[in-house]
Amino acid sequence: MRIARFIPVALAALVPFLASPASSAGKTLTVYTYESFIAEWGPGPKIEAAFEAECDCDLKWVGVADGVALLNRLKLEGDKAEAGIVLGLDTNLVAEAKATGLFEAHGLDTTAISVPGGFSDDTFIPYDYGHFAVIYDTQAISNPPASLKDLVEGDPEQKIVIQDPRTSTPGLGLLLWMKSVYGDDAAQAWEKLSKRVLTVTPGWSEAYGLFTSGEAPMVLSYTTSPAYHMVAEDTDRYQAAEFAEGHYLQVEVAGLLAAAPEKDLAREFLSFTMTPGFQNEIPTNNWMLPAAPVTMELPEAFATLVSPEKTFLYSPEEVAGNRAAWVEEWLGAMSR
Repeated sequence: MRIARFIPVALAALVPFLASPASSAGKTLTVYTYESFIAEWGPGPKIEAAFEAECDCDLKWVGVADGVALLNRLKLEGDKAEAGIVLGLDTNLVAEAKATGLFEAHGLDTTAISVPGGFSDDTFIPYDYGHFAVIYDTQAISNPPASLKDLVEGDPEQKIVIQDPRTSTPGLGLLLWMKSVYGDDAAQAWEKLSKRVLTVTPGWSEAYGLFTSGEAPMVLSYTTSPAYHMVAEDTDRYQAAEFAEGHYLQVEVAGLLAAAPEKDLAREFLSFTMTPGFQNEIPTNNWMLPAAPVTMELPEAFATLVSPEKTFLYSPEEVAGNRAAWVEEWLGAMSR
């Protein structure tokens, strides 16, 4: 579960597939992704049905805890990975993912893609984006933090659940958000924040589950998360805290593995991610902003969400060059 504002319906022609659906009959495509994407309430089941209707093939999902765990798994499996597509890395990881040599250029027309900052890459294709936010329970907190500084220095009795940057893209996002705001003072800020952290989970699903079950009044998630509760549960109990310093942006991507067993079918799926058949499922199933045109009206709830005035985003190269050191800094501060 991953728009900060209402976006008008975009109407566009479908991106043509490079491979003919008939050529895919009887074939299987395996896609590695994160668990919440393929949960029964996530977009995976609907996307699977829509793509299989187009390709006359079998789409098989394999889920891991979260996005960074995807990259970790690929590094372990190397070219023995059974997948053709990896879906769920983000731009913070693409330089490191490319350096593995396990991905190859997709060769597709990506003019349908539109994300903040205009990310364009010959290997990875964005499929959604959103801003990280602290989600709080209005029944437990009457004065939510209004800045990252407020979060760091606030009441240690008001706990937050966060994710591990070693396995989770939201966890990595918070790490980079803290570094963007605090710079060389990030370690001291983490040490203060650690007093408010109830627990650190491997992935987003575990963290959000603890939050909604009442274990903590705050959780690291996305500005779009309240829309889920308003649309699916008809409640505005859970809200995003708007931070004065700004919010960190996440752009999620999909990529083609060089050792993909059905490479034409894998490219067909990548093309499909840029069409309404895929993108229509993103706002109200993955609860993120679509990266390509949709043919649906967004629920009114989306017009009420936090719309950050300032956005942080490190380049992929900056993250690749510093991630290990910044994670070590986080580990040291959180263990004090």
